[in-house]
Amino acid sequence: MTAHTDTPGSVTTVYRVSGMSCGHCEGSVSGEISQIAGVTSVKAVASTGEVTVISDAPLDEETVRAAVDEAGFELAGQA
Repeated sequence: MTAHTDTPGSVTTVYRVSGMSCGHCEGSVSGEISQIAGVTSVKAVASTGEVTVISDAPLDEETVRAAVDEAGFELAGQA
């Protein structure tokens, strides 16, 4: 598991998302995940398929999966 604490009360988790191919894809995924309660930062990179999420506490993977699905992509799990 790649989740780790950067600062007190902050957790960074890297997810793999399949299907992203451009900046618009990155924006769609980032936009949906950023709406999850507790998320403070999202960075999606289409070329690697990785999405780095910083949150106040560990996130429920099913909640992240639902957000990625809403954006039209598939969560492959944690990187």
